[in-house]
Order: sequence, then C-alpha cells, then structure tokens
Amino acid sequence: MIRRVTETDVPAVVELVHDLARYERAEHECHLTEGQLREALFGPSPAVFGHVAEVDGAIGGFAVWFLNFSTWRGVHGIYLEDLYVRPEHRGLGLGKALLQTLAQECVARGYARLEWSVLDWNEPSINFYKAAGAVPMDEWTVFRLTDDALVSFAG
Repeated sequence: MIRRVTETDVPAVVELVHDLARYERAEHECHLTEGQLREALFGPSPAVFGHVAEVDGAIGGFAVWFLNFSTWRGVHGIYLEDLYVRPEHRGLGLGKALLQTLAQECVARGYARLEWSVLDWNEPSINFYKAAGAVPMDEWTVFRLTDDALVSFAG
C-alpha cells in the first residue's frame, strides 16, 4: 500500500535514506537525522513531501520529493529527491507504485513534469525508469555547490 508519510514513519524513512546512501556508495555524505526530516516534512512551512510503501505493516520503501517550477511551462513540477525500496521488498512493484503515485500527483495538480537524477552506474534503476517511459536528459549536466565551495562562492 502506498500512502503519505506520517510523523510516526520518520524513523523508518531516515533508516531507509541511510540504506540508500550505502547503496549509492556515499554513506559518508549522509547526515540526515530524524529531527531534520520531521521538521522538513511536518514543521510550520513544509517544503518536502513523502510517500511510503507499506508491506505487512512495515515500511518497505519511500519517495521524498519537493516542488520545482518550470519557467518555460509556467507551472510547478515534482522533483523526486529519493526513491528507495528495501532489497527484501524488491520485485513486488513498490518502486513502480511509488513513482506512479507521484505521476498521479502531477496529473491531478496540473504539474508539467516529474524529474529526478540517477547515478550513471545504476543500471537497474536506469532500466526501470526507461521501462516507465522516462527519458534521460543527456544534454544536461547537474552542477552542485556544497560545503567549502558553497561558502567560498557566497563570499
């Protein structure tokens, strides 16, 4: 069952985010705490949203997303920050159901697009997304400022 994330789901989602970081070989970069996620999802001005996939009362996967905006289309879209399904729950259609739920959010709200990034080496995910009809944005490169570079550039 796919449903909106609740405050009681926060510990499980944080655990899954850390699992995803390990899977993506970047565990050392993941510092998310329950307090941070709870504030982002349920604080006075939430700007992050989420869904969970529940299997037999346990959280088997999640999707965390936020709104972006297309100046060309003049409407919002959804940016999928993370989608992850526990290895023991893969093959049940949870990833597809989570992605379809976000596509349904877009259609229902009149949003122009659903976007996300995927690591170049993550062939299983790339194949999954292509099978869903998603197309890679090969002409675009993601840029990021973080840590010392961000502080330095900010002046």
